[in-house]
Amino acid sequence: MTLEDREVFIFGVDLDGVCADFYDGIRPMAAEWLGKPESELTKEVSWGLPEWGIPDAAGGYLDFHKFAMTQRDLFRVLKPIAGCAQSLRRISKLGVRIRIITHRLYVKYFHKQAIVQTIDWLEHHGIPYWDLCFMQKKTQVGAHLYVEDSERNINDLVKDKNECIIFTNSTNRHMTGLRANSWDEVEKIVIDRYAAWRALEPLVEQPKQ
Repeated sequence: MTLEDREVFIFGVDLDGVCADFYDGIRPMAAEWLGKPESELTKEVSWGLPEWGIPDAAGGYLDFHKFAMTQRDLFRVLKPIAGCAQSLRRISKLGVRIRIITHRLYVKYFHKQAIVQTIDWLEHHGIPYWDLCFMQKKTQVGAHLYVEDSERNINDLVKDKNECIIFTNSTNRHMTGLRANSWDEVEKIVIDRYAAWRALEPLVEQPKQ
């Protein structure tokens, strides 16, 4: 972390599956892509959506993701997970610096669309943030505490000695560690960690978002 980062408490926040209801939102798009009734697509999915047959479809996950993002405005139309925006607004008011960290630059040559859709979504739902980082390797982005749903990212963050809240969905229920099943639970953890940090750090004026 930079010297500036050490002067504020930074909360690293993932988007898809944590703030945005990714799997529920992409389900009707997958049904359209596959030519199946939505009712045939289970809500209990794992990473890559093999339960829906996405990896076996023509073009696999990459072509499906490209279709959803470029033709159906995926990142603009996803619904926020219940309580997310409200919790983040309260957390921000405490003086916590919210750093959005997401790997949405997944489709080559369509990065502008992904970025614009993401910013539009954050602004539309009133989600506060200081930093917006489009990164695959989330360990390269400093924060005091993270919230994440991807098994790979959680393991990488913990291996690198970062504290990470596991935000529960069907892709990570098998994992052990610091866990939250709702944004109310996330908020309580952040408030606790922020209070502990304030007790140890010199009092500084915290920026308001």
